[in-house]
Amino acid sequence: METRRDVFQALADPTRRAILVLLAAQAMTPNALAEEFHSSRQAVSKHIQMLTECELVKQEQQGREIYYSLEIEKMKEVDKWINQFRKIWETRFNQLDKVLTTIKKQKK
Repeated sequence: METRRDVFQALADPTRRAILVLLAAQAMTPNALAEEFHSSRQAVSKHIQMLTECELVKQEQQGREIYYSLEIEKMKEVDKWINQFRKIWETRFNQLDKVLTTIKKQKK
């Protein structure tokens, strides 16, 4: 049975999140990425493979090198999904703020 790759499964791993941060700054080769971590190139390649399968990164051949870069459109989808919760949190914090202000006024 084939395991379905999920964007949030990919984002759950701290190494993969760190790879995304590096790729947000610039496109990098697998070797350059591996140098940033205390793990083997093979381990980093597995992380890159999962990020690629989830379409969070894209690869581009330049001569003999492959460069990976952040896939902005997929990150926008993630942001859109998270944003719906941000609105809920902001509403709840605003409500809490009103309650706290009311309590402070009653104590005076």
